[in-house]
Amino acid sequence: MTIDCLILGGGVIGLSIAYQLSHEGKRIRVIDRSRPGQEASWAGGGILPPANLQTAVHPLEKLRGLSHQLHPVWSEQLRAETGIDTGFRRCGGLYLARSPGEAASLHALAASLAEVEIEMNRITAAEVGEIEPALQPLADSGHLVAVYRLPDESQLRNPHHLQALVAACQQRGVEITDHVEATDFNINAGRINGVVTTTGTLSADQYCVTTGAWTFSLLSRLGIKTGILPIRGQIVLFRAPHRVFTHVLNEGPRYLVPRDDGRVIVGSTEEEVGFNRQTTAVEIQELTDLACRIVPDLSNACVEKTWAGLRPDTFDGFPYIGSVPDLPNAFVAAGHFRSGLHMSPGTALVICQLMRGETPEIDLSPFRVGRG
Repeated sequence: MTIDCLILGGGVIGLSIAYQLSHEGKRIRVIDRSRPGQEASWAGGGILPPANLQTAVHPLEKLRGLSHQLHPVWSEQLRAETGIDTGFRRCGGLYLARSPGEAASLHALAASLAEVEIEMNRITAAEVGEIEPALQPLADSGHLVAVYRLPDESQLRNPHHLQALVAACQQRGVEITDHVEATDFNINAGRINGVVTTTGTLSADQYCVTTGAWTFSLLSRLGIKTGILPIRGQIVLFRAPHRVFTHVLNEGPRYLVPRDDGRVIVGSTEEEVGFNRQTTAVEIQELTDLACRIVPDLSNACVEKTWAGLRPDTFDGFPYIGSVPDLPNAFVAAGHFRSGLHMSPGTALVICQLMRGETPEIDLSPFRVGRG
């Protein structure tokens, strides 16, 4: 049977697109160079900051707003279809500043969110201890310069969400093949008519490149330059006997994400080291020390695991979402950096609209493929 769409890359973006297309009765195949969902998608903390589609102006904010609306819907839908709890929780977030510079950044963030009608409230150190007793030592230390609460911040458990996507896709007939890497394209009469892989050539009516940090080299085979480069993010996983706190804790680029079972994810570094996914003792210790300074109770918890993922960053901070110039049956969705999970349902919806020949509900021009 003819494949309607071949998706190159089985991370959260590729799987979300496959899931969206599967609702339309399409015959879909996903291939991945390793195993689906095992790269940056699996490695992240699963934080879902709020966004407001109704008040958003820029297309990037609209994409976040659309995804914010879709996440709870997808979570319930995936649970109904597969029985898997993706870990979607509206847990709220606390944003901490221990320096005047960090405090100034939080004040600016709160002001910008207020402009788009997203609630972010400043709270006192005393209130921090009331909301999260595990933070009482930090509140009493006098080191907190400013704290804000973001009530509508949510979280997902990345591995559970990916497991649910894989199961739902397979139930809907999507063919998912691991350890197959796309290496080149066959082009004829201005269209792709095959993808060369490590196991042979595959053909489809449409092709969608969702290969994350590896997109640069693959699209270069089409003569397309993208500003995507891998950024390593290292993460520490603590395990406590019970849940220590409930809010996502944010301090600058670092975060602590509590899970219901007592685990706490602490991340993340941002390192330009090519495709090196090794963890380093110095950075892991820095993350461990940070976590214990913010939540001293974690000093009594064990470090269960450490790992690193490669996030696909872009030169201008915008992902690539759209069709490939001069190749009407080729599409790209990649370069979401630390927001791949966050923006995955919205990205899937708009790229599928484009693939159907419709005008996407969000202006995709800032995300166009081939921008330099």
